[in-house]
Amino acid sequence: MDRATLHTLLRSFLHEDIGSGDLSSEPLFDSGEEGRAHLVAREPFVVAGVVDVAAQVFFLQNPDIRCRGAIVDGRTVAEGDSLLTVAGPVVDLLKAERVALNLLQRLSGIASLTAKFVEKTKDFSVRITDTRKTTPGLRMLEKYAVRAGGGYNHRFNLSDGVLIKDNHIAACGSITKAVEILRDKVPHTIKIEVETDTVEQVRECLACNVDIIMLDNMGLEIMEQAVTMIDGQALVEASGGVNLATVAGIAATGVDIISIGALTHSAPSCDIGMDWDII
Repeated sequence: MDRATLHTLLRSFLHEDIGSGDLSSEPLFDSGEEGRAHLVAREPFVVAGVVDVAAQVFFLQNPDIRCRGAIVDGRTVAEGDSLLTVAGPVVDLLKAERVALNLLQRLSGIASLTAKFVEKTKDFSVRITDTRKTTPGLRMLEKYAVRAGGGYNHRFNLSDGVLIKDNHIAACGSITKAVEILRDKVPHTIKIEVETDTVEQVRECLACNVDIIMLDNMGLEIMEQAVTMIDGQALVEASGGVNLATVAGIAATGVDIISIGALTHSAPSCDIGMDWDII
């Protein structure tokens, strides 16, 4: 993650939560009163965002806060495990607590769900990837969490690559026309991917020599037929409606990539609390 962008985001999150001041904490504690607390797992999950996100929230709130004993991202923790110990001014620990926990819970949820999909497909030569279906403002963090869970990233934004989708095709008139125009206008170093939902569209993509063919919302039988037809002439990506019950069957068809929007738009947050040990 880009550190400057990350810090800008985290500062904005702190400002959103604190506003003009903490009316609960500031009257209770003077600026010199110190405390210590532990971020603790309330359930088993795969961790994401301890050092690079949660610890940074505390640091940005007050550089005098000390962070120790951080769990490495990507590790599976058990209920009761300490993920991070923070010590410093009580007022600042309390101000940073909610933002740090919210982000750590969210990112760990994404990493944990991604790890489940990766585990389901471990016997196949396939990559589990995310999509652009992320929370506005959190894309960088959520895509980081996917990687912490063992997955891979698809495009970060629209400038990362060419993906001709159904609406591009409808507006342009055909896959062939869209590919011809783009080949003439984008750099030769950029791969071209096309979304298809029929075998006929797959055949048209092969005639155009596209680099990546997405099989969107296809049944397993049609998907197998498409993979056989492609026969290594392009990378094959499966997408659309993928869940934990269907992902292994999709991987078994021989696709190279399975992109899953649910990794980021439907991952439940993990249960993490902050337990206090006043010094």
